[in-house]
Amino acid sequence: MLRFAMLVLACAGILSSAHAEDTLRVGSKRFTESYILGEILTQTAARVGPAEHKQGLGNTAIVLGALRSGAIDVYPEYLGTIDLEILKNPQPTSLDAMRAALRPLGLGVAVPLGFSNGYALAVRGDASVRRLSDLAAHPEIKIGLSHEFLGRADGWPGLARRYGLAQQPRGLDHGIAYEALAQRQVDAIDIYSTDAKIRQYGLRVLDDDKQYFPRYDAVLLYRLDVPQRFPQAWRAIEQLQGTIRADDMIAMNAAAELDGQPFAAVARAWLSHAAPSTVHDGLLAKTFGNGFMNLARQHLLLVVLAVLLGCIAGIPLGIVAALVPRLRQAVLAVAGVLQTVPSLALLAILIPLLGRIGTVPALVALCAYALLPIVRNTCTGLLQVPSGLRTAALALGLTRRQSLVEVELPLAMPTILAGVKTAAVMSVGTATIAAFIGAGGFGERITTGLALNDNDMLLAGAIPAALLALLTQAGFELCERVLARRRYSD
Repeated sequence: MLRFAMLVLACAGILSSAHAEDTLRVGSKRFTESYILGEILTQTAARVGPAEHKQGLGNTAIVLGALRSGAIDVYPEYLGTIDLEILKNPQPTSLDAMRAALRPLGLGVAVPLGFSNGYALAVRGDASVRRLSDLAAHPEIKIGLSHEFLGRADGWPGLARRYGLAQQPRGLDHGIAYEALAQRQVDAIDIYSTDAKIRQYGLRVLDDDKQYFPRYDAVLLYRLDVPQRFPQAWRAIEQLQGTIRADDMIAMNAAAELDGQPFAAVARAWLSHAAPSTVHDGLLAKTFGNGFMNLARQHLLLVVLAVLLGCIAGIPLGIVAALVPRLRQAVLAVAGVLQTVPSLALLAILIPLLGRIGTVPALVALCAYALLPIVRNTCTGLLQVPSGLRTAALALGLTRRQSLVEVELPLAMPTILAGVKTAAVMSVGTATIAAFIGAGGFGERITTGLALNDNDMLLAGAIPAALLALLTQAGFELCERVLARRRYSD
């Protein structure tokens, strides 16, 4: 079984490496504009050669890690983010200085797309504040900020210092921040200047009267070998320079966020200078359309392989914990610690360590999360075997190994199987996080729904995942009943 699992992983790695050699891989972050720009780049490059879009790869740290590791080749970024967040410059620098600093990292910046999308803070139209400096005089104002903005060098920490703000902001996903503001759960949120929802919600953008925010001109951050590896695709992408106006970007964001159009359709319409379709898909169409079978296959593959690898690693560790008392606490503690590592943090760490995004790091993370119930239940099941049975087995002439394999493990099997069932059901839910690193599955719909604040899209991902979890649990319970009947008949 171990050799089979290693063979599957090796084949997956070989296939993905071979595929990577001749395919331009475009990345994007997990917000509407980045999705759309990623589609524009992908569709432009696909006119002259193979290209794929690794969409919604989380925040800057994850997508940058994917770029540096070679898991993606290019993604849309903003000069202010490159300067202050990636290069950690305390003050804005020139484009030439950025290029010089990026060159040792094997990265470059090029193709300014023609618009700027800066950060800003916005309040409801009836609010009394008009400038960022007014916030200092109103500590009662509740601020909700995206998690990335909370930690960025050019985000909340520097903004609070520049304006002397004492508020303790709440972390909110950018996709639901507008709704939280409209429902008065918060009074101010961070926005992008090209957000279509500014007009829809009638918001007031606070004046940056102390000029804290730098310019965020949209550009491409790419690996320096891309023009040589994909000369035709790169020449096609260079034709996009200066072609996207701010009004164009606002209109495209509106088509996705307000009209519910797919990102690919919005990008295709802009490239062809056509108006995007205004037909809205219902929950049923969103659930069973848009590549349902492919997403289901990806999700199921992740769960099956993760549980398989978890059993290969966890059952032997559980046996060790049961048979060697001095190692028991250490083994269970390590498995427990792995369970507590935040999933996004673990995925962000695995990308540079493994040098790739997609299935392999997702499997490593899911396997780590599956270990604890498998290890613990294996150990518990073996410890619950009556000591008299072990003594009787040895008295009948069985070796210690034979006693373990032929007596103790079969008796402990119901408990072990319960642990595997728990790990499998947990993996179905946890596998949705794999979409943040391009591993696919139903999580793709959940991340898209969060980006668009589209409840139907969220449900289109959550409902199949929940049904798969129920089917998984039912399948294991059926196995447990069959096992119990066999034990009873024996």
